[in-house]
Amino acid sequence: MNKVFAINPATDFVLERHIDAPVQLVWEVLTKPEHLKQWYMPKAWGAVSKCEMDVRPGGMFSIDIATGDGKEFPNLGCFIEVRPMERLVWTSMLFPGYRPAVFDDVPITAIVTLQASGTGTRYVFTALHRNEGDFKQNKESGWQEGTLIAMAQFVAHVNSLK
Repeated sequence: MNKVFAINPATDFVLERHIDAPVQLVWEVLTKPEHLKQWYMPKAWGAVSKCEMDVRPGGMFSIDIATGDGKEFPNLGCFIEVRPMERLVWTSMLFPGYRPAVFDDVPITAIVTLQASGTGTRYVFTALHRNEGDFKQNKESGWQEGTLIAMAQFVAHVNSLK
């Protein structure tokens, strides 16, 4: 795998897991809305109320979150790179069709890489932030904790489908 950038621990969050499931199943759970609804939002915090994905470069991801207090939070972004069973890159800094985004949240670019490892999958999630301030704001908001919870839910959902 080529690295196009160097990870900066002051601005980037990296989460790596070995998942005891084939790459094809991990890819399906990552890219199909019916699966994403099961794991994306920490269950104790809320739920995915709506999810649409057009998994292709320039395609849309739209994930609406409903919190326990009845508030809805829409999330819209754009897939940048799609290499099935290998790499998925999306960003909240662009809307579908690569249109510049306008929003009031902390933007990220997310990179997921998958690699067969024995009978399982090496899964690496990287979230790139613009700067240290954005990364700090995301940490303080609970985003990092939520991402760790969502990852555990992701693995549990994958395992439930084996």
